[in-house]
Amino acid sequence: MNHQNAKRTLTSLFCAVVLAAGFSAHATSWPEKSVEMIVPYTPGGATDTVARAITQRLSERLGQTFVVTNKPGANATIGTAAAARAKPDGYTFVTVIAAHSVNPHLYDLHYKLSDFAPVALAAELPLFLFVAKNVPANTLQELVEYGKAHPGELTYGSSGAGSSAHLTGVNFAYQAGIDMTHVPYKGSAPILTDLLAGRVSMVFDPILVPMQYAKKGELKVLAISTENRWADEPNVRTVAESGFPGFAMGSWAGILAPAGTPQDIIDKMAAEISEIVKEPAVAQRFKDAGFVPVGDGPQAFQKRIESDSAMYAEIIKKAKISLN
Repeated sequence: MNHQNAKRTLTSLFCAVVLAAGFSAHATSWPEKSVEMIVPYTPGGATDTVARAITQRLSERLGQTFVVTNKPGANATIGTAAAARAKPDGYTFVTVIAAHSVNPHLYDLHYKLSDFAPVALAAELPLFLFVAKNVPANTLQELVEYGKAHPGELTYGSSGAGSSAHLTGVNFAYQAGIDMTHVPYKGSAPILTDLLAGRVSMVFDPILVPMQYAKKGELKVLAISTENRWADEPNVRTVAESGFPGFAMGSWAGILAPAGTPQDIIDKMAAEISEIVKEPAVAQRFKDAGFVPVGDGPQAFQKRIESDSAMYAEIIKKAKISLN
């Protein structure tokens, strides 16, 4: 090797070492300033509750301020698009729910799923099937039998077309072979009013508010949509246990970063969130909002996003759902 080649080799090695050192230094020095957590929903909602519980503890554990910025609108696509455009330097993250996997199949978006790097699946949000008292069914099988005997009579509410509640209802009706009518609402509160009055037959909804009325006998709760039962309501059977093997749906809350964010920062953030969601006080806040703490890292979260995207695409195609 001549002198010139040797010099080039040493220079290349030096650059590689410096580059590697730079990458490893990201996580040790991060965060050096405040970090923004975009929440594409209104303050005070379930998603906002999860984000604030996590960011509060991140601020305390990492010694820097984590600021929640609410950017609601257009089924969460406004805030999510803002996160996609953010600089991928580890100082912008976004909290999303299962609608993130749905939206590309229903809307013309200014971003793609690949514009984000997964950080952590923070929590699951099971949906319970609440049924009005005037529906003559006390089990899921009785509900299906009634639906088959009275095609088109049963209705189900949701907080909007394309929501988890809507698509869970679509999938249930499809698998049960019954004809049900979807009734979209602007939020969960008006659904509950009509459900209590018997103006809508049922809803797949989080446990938080409707279960209070089910406990008083003003509603029936026939099933839970997720793979596992809710620990505090062990007598509520899953849809899968009630005659629909493999049925597992529900929402979730997770954290994303703009694509290109240094992986060591993502890994550090994921490790912190995994610990935070296990803390009793945080777990209780999640539970109070209807969530089950999870804390899965980037790879598991990416698989969940992709599998849900494929599932929702199939449901939307089968049901011929279009928002155009």
